[in-house]
Amino acid sequence: MNLKRIFGAILTVLGIIGLIYAAYIFANTTTGEQNIKTTAIYGVIGLIFFIAGIGLVKKTRDDSRA
Repeated sequence: MNLKRIFGAILTVLGIIGLIYAAYIFANTTTGEQNIKTTAIYGVIGLIFFIAGIGLVKKTRDDSRA
């Protein structure tokens, strides 16, 4: 059981959720400064989590392989 891979998978899932939520806010709101800020915040945080999670999963060596 590799803790780094599990944490990377969790970060990836959280990033996907953040990006989907940002897209949902973007698609279902009218123009306004508050909505743009909220969309940007969720989008940036989701993107950071997604990239960090994918990088952690890819760079972590799997010790269970023989």
